[in-house]
Order: sequence, then C-alpha cells, then structure tokens
Amino acid sequence: MKKILFAASEGVPFIKTGGLADVVGSLPKYIDKEYFDVRVFIPKYTCMKQEMKDKLKYVTHFYMDFNWQNVYVGVLEAEDAGLHYYFIDNESYFGGFKPYGDDPRYEIEKYAYFCKAVLSALPLLNFQPDLIHCHDWQTGLIPVYLKERFHGGDFYRNMKSVITIHNLKFQGKWDVKTVQSITGLPEYYFTSDKLEAYKDANLLKGGIVFADAVTTVSDTYAEEIKTPFYGEGLDGLLRARSHDLRGIVNGIDYGEFNPETDKNIVKAYNAVNFRKEKVKNKRALQEELGLRVDDKKMMIGLVSRLTDQKGLDLIAYVMDELCQDDIQFVVLGTGEERYENMFRHFDWKYGDKVSANIYYSDALSHKIYAACDAYLMPSLFEPCGLSQLIALRYGTVPIVRETGGLKDTVQPYNEYESTGTGFSFTNYNAHEMLNTIRYAEHIYYDRKREWNKIVDRAMATDYSWKVSAGKYQEMYDWLIG
Repeated sequence: MKKILFAASEGVPFIKTGGLADVVGSLPKYIDKEYFDVRVFIPKYTCMKQEMKDKLKYVTHFYMDFNWQNVYVGVLEAEDAGLHYYFIDNESYFGGFKPYGDDPRYEIEKYAYFCKAVLSALPLLNFQPDLIHCHDWQTGLIPVYLKERFHGGDFYRNMKSVITIHNLKFQGKWDVKTVQSITGLPEYYFTSDKLEAYKDANLLKGGIVFADAVTTVSDTYAEEIKTPFYGEGLDGLLRARSHDLRGIVNGIDYGEFNPETDKNIVKAYNAVNFRKEKVKNKRALQEELGLRVDDKKMMIGLVSRLTDQKGLDLIAYVMDELCQDDIQFVVLGTGEERYENMFRHFDWKYGDKVSANIYYSDALSHKIYAACDAYLMPSLFEPCGLSQLIALRYGTVPIVRETGGLKDTVQPYNEYESTGTGFSFTNYNAHEMLNTIRYAEHIYYDRKREWNKIVDRAMATDYSWKVSAGKYQEMYDWLIG
C-alpha cells in the first residue's frame, strides 16, 4: 500500500475557518482505501470544541531543537469517520481563542514549528509516508526541511512532497533575518531562487520551489496564477514550474449537501420533484426573513465572506438599479465593515426586497441554497469556490464571473443550443454583471420551461469528491512511481 500523509493547519470536523478545512477533512475519505493508507496531521488548538478534544488520545512526546530552544512536542491521535488523524500539541503555540492570530511574525514561527514537528514525529508513529501532501503556506516549510535536514536519514530519503495552493494571496512573508533565525535554515536557502522574494522570506515560495509537484484547486486558476494579475508576485516561479503544476477542482461532500436528506431545510426535494417541492423552501424563508411571501418572485442568494475578493464592490455599484427589478435578494455572511454596512443600508432602504443577515449560520446557509432561484458570485478571483458547487447541487442557478473555479464548474447558458448550468459574464464590470442578472431574470420569468431545464442540468452535474479524488490518486501514482 502507498502511504500518504496530509499536513494542514485545519481540518473538518476538528477545526474549521474556511474551505481548506473541508478539503482536508473530505478528500482523504474518498481516496481508494485498497491502494492508499491516508492519514492527516493538524495542530491541536485549544479552541477546538470539547467534544472533539475528548476523542484525542495521547501517543508520545519529545523535545526538539527549534528557534534556539529545546521545545516540547506532544503527539495525539484520533479516529473519525474511518480516517486516522494526528495532532501536534504545544499550548504556547496553539493556545488562544481562534486558530489564527493577528501577528504575522508569530504565525510564521508557529507554523515553522508545526512543519518541523510533523517531520520529527513521523519515526515515532511507525508511519513512513511515501508522500506528504501539504496545504497552503502554513505547511510550506515541510518540502524545504525534507530536502534540507531530513533528507540524509534513511527514513526520509525517498519521501516525496506535493503542495496545494488554496489561495495564492496568503504566502507567509517576513524579513529574511528573522525567518532564518526561527527556522534554523542555512543562509544560502534565502536567495531569490529559493525562499527569498522581494527582499522577504516567503514560506509558500519555499514550498513551491522544493515540492516535487504543485497543485491548485481548479484548471483555470492554475493557468491564471502564471499571469501577473493573478500571480501575487509568484507568477514567474509558477511559469517556471508549469510542467509540475496542475489544477484539480475541489469537490463537496455530497452527504452533507443533499437536498433530499438535508435536515436544515423545510422541504426535501430532488431532481425529479423540484418543480413542485423546491418552492416550499422559498415560502418558508420569505416568512422567516420577513420578505413578501410570493412563490413567483425570483429570489437571488449570496452566502459569502464579505471581502474585496468576492466582487462585492460590483454589487454595491448597481444595487439601487437591481432593486428596481422584480426580485428578492438574500445575503448571509460577515467580513469587511464597509460591505456589512452596505448590505445593512440596502436592507433598510428596500426592506421588502433585501434581507441582510450579517452573521454566520450553517443552518441558514443551507436554507438559502435550497430556497433561492439563483445564486450570485461575481468574484474578482476565485481559486475554486465551493458555493457555486453547492448551488448546483441544490438546483439554484449560479450567476458567476468567469474566473478560476467558477469558469471551470459553471457552464454558461446557451439559449440556441439549450445547454448550460448557469449564467456568466467575463469582465470585472458592474453593468456587465447587471445585464447578466437581467438576462437570467428574463429566462426565469418569460421562459420558465427553459429555466427548469437549466436546473435539471445543474442538478445532474457531479462535483462530488469521488471525481477529484481519482485525479489526486493519478498524481500520487505518478510521483511515487
């Protein structure tokens, strides 16, 4: 059997702040157990829910040289849904009320410690992976350490590494002198062909340079990040590594997101009976949020972090115009203050049409996916995006900008060939977005049978993890040989 170790800063069901945790918690379950033994390594945060902490069992502990000190490393383990998890325990690094802190220098020290601790712990666990699958900048030093100090030992000699970029914007950067001191890496590792970028040390760059392969979470994003606009300063390096770079689109957990069995929604439905049953969820949501109860009114949803990346400035620009249309607009999420206040303002101004829910609720998100007719996602950039995949699954037609994973997963509607699973626009332009929304309104109100066929095709797409897991397995086979 081939042994694979996932290393990441978060993973469902133990700790989650975003989509990364869903990937780390879901993907390993779908990799073929007959050929691969997959295990997961994450930090043991003190802010984990107590019921999750109760599952952990002590395995071992040791001390390692790190940042000029002899530092404690505890190792725990747990089983969940047939998957084996390991945890690195050190309360001085992983204490606090949330997984990530606000001090970038300390974050770098914390995850440098995690990278070194994971590699140091492996011989004690009786688990020798053929390949370590690293996720984002927090694990960027694993490929570096693997080639630098661990490579000499027999145990590590043939170990391969892969790094997956979930969002290139976050790279783990700090000044060279400090990072060199923390990591203990030799000076010659901090040159422009290794860890140095624009006079800073860059942990993600180290991972990209030293990993045996690089993946990202959609085909289009893999192409986009080789250009200056999307490349966040690393486009040259990514072009240089383009032979080892591939895009594999994320999946979603079809057990959790299933309109037929979803406990959060009022009326279960499926691809056969959605014409009759889906609307009952809309009615219930209109009542719950105090919107006018009207089966025929087109309802558009948006569940998101409220940040620049998500294209919310486009919405702000045309919201007054959009609210002249015969629609309802439901928003759920938190983020930058100006966007929170912008949606609150439009809720106040168009109370019967706009419902702004500026908090986060998993249950309400499911209700929005099930109740809405269309789902808006006009992102400036989107490495993969999970919301549009959930929307497709629930027969809620996505309206997206053609970027990254949105372009790969939503096929634009073509009225002449009667194909497509959603609506899309190309340029980052508010009125181009508004015209696309209005075109969708026209199909919804004036060509209802066509609209229902779009829903049929949307619900027939397969973005379960099974498909993606197959592609990851191919890559593991190619690397391990």
